[in-house]
Amino acid sequence: MSTLQTIAVIACIVLNMLDGFDVLAMAFTAARLAQEWQLNGKELGLLLSAGLIGMGAGSILIAPLGDRFGRRKLILLCLCIIGSGMLLSAVTQDATQLAIARLYTGLGIGGMVASITVIAGEYASKKWRSTSIVMQHTGYAVGAAIGGVISAYLLSVLGWRSVFAFGGIATLLAIPMAYAALPESIDFLLTTRPADALARVNQTLARMKRAPISALPAATTNTIAANALEGWPALLKRPLLPRTLALWSAFFFVIGSYYFVASWTPKLLVEAGLSAAQGITGGVLLNLGGIAGSALFGLLATRLGLRPLLVVTLLGAAVLMVGFGASIASLKIGMAIAVLLGATLTASVAGLYALSLTVYPSQIRTTGIGFAAGIGRVGGMLSPIAVGVLLDTGWTVPNLYFLFLLPMAGAAIAVVTSPIRLPVPRDQRGPMVS
Repeated sequence: MSTLQTIAVIACIVLNMLDGFDVLAMAFTAARLAQEWQLNGKELGLLLSAGLIGMGAGSILIAPLGDRFGRRKLILLCLCIIGSGMLLSAVTQDATQLAIARLYTGLGIGGMVASITVIAGEYASKKWRSTSIVMQHTGYAVGAAIGGVISAYLLSVLGWRSVFAFGGIATLLAIPMAYAALPESIDFLLTTRPADALARVNQTLARMKRAPISALPAATTNTIAANALEGWPALLKRPLLPRTLALWSAFFFVIGSYYFVASWTPKLLVEAGLSAAQGITGGVLLNLGGIAGSALFGLLATRLGLRPLLVVTLLGAAVLMVGFGASIASLKIGMAIAVLLGATLTASVAGLYALSLTVYPSQIRTTGIGFAAGIGRVGGMLSPIAVGVLLDTGWTVPNLYFLFLLPMAGAAIAVVTSPIRLPVPRDQRGPMVS
């Protein structure tokens, strides 16, 4: 990989680190907010879900614009939305205002994730493509882990508003970095063919120290490419339909489970008798485990194959859900299992994103990943609300974790039994850069 390719992947990792902090800022401040504003479980669940609702809407409504106007442009726009939304969250005066601010922030996050996934995948070499995507999503866990440490300090010194303010400033400062480091997708230029496409492609190739091309490759017209031009309706037509349904099911189950654990664990550890500091520590350990688990997953995927490794990881997360619920009151055992649970859950999410890059042709790649992520966000939105309702009705903390054995097992079944990847001509599914 050239220096430009490496820098582009690293930039996507950094942007996902910011997402990890921005998304989980609400989880890190939940206990303090609940105390200050006297929120019950349902109200807190709605606040935790507000950002996820926005992310779902952003994935479905904003992310597809990357296939039309450019993935780089969309990333820069979304960074502006995220940064301003975090700053707005810091000055809200009640739960309704905070929910609206989190919804707005989520629109930017949801819109950006699909584009940075595509950029990282398209600029990685074929050998390192799956690893690059997994490492990019590992950045989410890195940002969440660092964010937990920073949040604990800011909460103790400046209060919960400072957590959101820090996230907003850091996100806005990342805009110049993204502008300089991220080239436009070559696949996007070859697909949309703007008037200056050839010049822009050669400019990028020169930065990669590759030979220029004298003319754009001839456009191909096969069934999948023709359907892709229709936009999102092509996702629900053959030959894409079976893959789409399998991918949506897996994303719904896994993202729902992930956001239950990520959003509620710090608060539920306090409910189980631990201190607020220990609750945040549990959240940090989940994300530290996620960093290690995703990194290991990315390395193993090149040797063992992405799909079988993903199935094993999903089943491992299902078993660890039960183990964590059974040991949550035991500090040492619970924290040790938290690391393993974070490792398998985060690796499962990263693995799904890596798998999704192989599913759709270039013309509809960002749209396809955006819709899959949006369906996942629906699960992520519903699970915190459902947990809040169940908690108010008397469910015990262990039983909540036992319940989430089912969606993780369901995701494994979806990956095993469904034709997630079908033969697609190389020029229609794979990035040009290799």
